Amino acid sequence: MFSGIIEHIGTVHSLILEGSAIRMTLATNFSDLMLGESVAVNGVCLTVVRYDAAGSVDFFVSPETLARSNLGQLRAGAHVNLERSATPTTRLSGHLVQGHVDGKARLTTVKANGETRLIELSLPEGLYPYCVEKGSIALDGISLTLNAVGKPKDDGTFVIALMLIPHTWKHTNFQHHAVDDDVNVEVDVLAKYVERLCRVYLQPLSA
Repeated sequence: MFSGIIEHIGTVHSLILEGSAIRMTLATNFSDLMLGESVAVNGVCLTVVRYDAAGSVDFFVSPETLARSNLGQLRAGAHVNLERSATPTTRLSGHLVQGHVDGKARLTTVKANGETRLIELSLPEGLYPYCVEKGSIALDGISLTLNAVGKPKDDGTFVIALMLIPHTWKHTNFQHHAVDDDVNVEVDVLAKYVERLCRVYLQPLSA
């Protein structure tokens, strides 16, 4: 479990194909990781399979994770958001983030507004019910607040708008993103559970 507050920007050192999976080596700046520990990489919960005191860490990225996230598009030198798992004493400065990616969004707009940045992203069909104005969303593992949620288009995609404060821009990988990049999306898990629990009451009554 994570809170969506990024601790470091890591750098991809290498990506080695192992069958249909990838062994990814990152420079993390973490000197005290443990074997088997969970770390969110661009919002994806991964397990430490090798580490050293200098902060070099290996993760095994499964075919499912590669298909669901933007990790398969990374190259050596790419920048990734990193967050270690929450503890019982962690301040929940963001929101509850599982590290389970629901889909990929396409970055469509990055516009400076003073020191802040307005960003817009196009999200895939199926995630619309879980996105509400002023609700929470995790983008590449960053806990953010939705400023606006557009109506679905004919193809089911829809646009969300958010504002990034200077701190978020400086301390996350969004400063390295470009328009048309894919961004990992995790919607609020509480919304998904509420939708599932209420689904029976939303079905039309049978004749």
